Amino acid sequence: MGKVAFVFPGQGAQYPGMGKEFYQNFKIAREVYEAASDVLHMDMAALCFEGEEHELKKTENTQPAILTTSIAMLEVLRQEGLQCDVTAGLSLGEYASLVSSEVLDFEEAVALVQKRGKYMQEAVPEGVGTMAAILGLEKEVLQRCIMEASSEGVVEVANYNSPSQIVISGERKAVKKAVNLATEKGAKKAVILPVSAPFHCRLLQPAGLKLEKDLMNVRIGYPRIPVVTNVTGRMIEDESEIRPGLVKQVSQSVRWQESIELMLNEEVDTFIEIGPGKSLSGFIKRIAKNEKKQIHAMNVEKLEDFNQLINRVQVY
Repeated sequence: MGKVAFVFPGQGAQYPGMGKEFYQNFKIAREVYEAASDVLHMDMAALCFEGEEHELKKTENTQPAILTTSIAMLEVLRQEGLQCDVTAGLSLGEYASLVSSEVLDFEEAVALVQKRGKYMQEAVPEGVGTMAAILGLEKEVLQRCIMEASSEGVVEVANYNSPSQIVISGERKAVKKAVNLATEKGAKKAVILPVSAPFHCRLLQPAGLKLEKDLMNVRIGYPRIPVVTNVTGRMIEDESEIRPGLVKQVSQSVRWQESIELMLNEEVDTFIEIGPGKSLSGFIKRIAKNEKKQIHAMNVEKLEDFNQLINRVQVY
């Protein structure tokens, strides 16, 4: 077994019931939900396990809910002795990676991402912006589609997720034009996503500026575990990079493919996705295949997954 990476999902992975098995079976997981509830003055367990889906989809609820669930699962893994050599998270997931590396305190982070979600939702009136996933189209070809579609308004790359999937973001009319052009140019699939705001494009810069003020009041530590960041696709080398990176992350592209490629080149061969959903594991497998690397990609979304992981680690 080579190096191990813990990776954390972003917004969109949420669903009612996420993390419930861990809450029911592990005291340390319950303590994480209780800590979040105390900080935010809301019942985080009720929101995650029993809340209406539309409540969980509200960005200012989604972000602290996913972070809490991810950290609850992380603490259970750590209690069982699992550690990692490097960590990263997609968009919101980067906050979980920063908590896991002790850059951010969990209580401060969960309050911060609630504000982040609120600022991101407020930055663009609902209905003005949207996002779309483009599958099976080369970056260069998609970039030409974006340039042409920008005559209709703002449209930019939001996420470089894998060799076969890029997400774009911006004003609705421009994104729709880019989708049509991408389809004409041979994309296997190009679909508008059901999101409430155009994340990771310059329309979100006002949200970043508000977040910057809050970040000035948060203690930032040096990473105890190396963290690969979204904005650069590189490891943090200095604490001074962290605040500006989190501000830029709101309105700039998420370089997930580059982040995974870096870890593969650093001899990471085991990726453990911690939190709701399995999308990161899928991206990582496709990136590794493209790089001709043999890896293990697992997730611990369910108690069954967790038990299988523990048994597998004990074999090594």
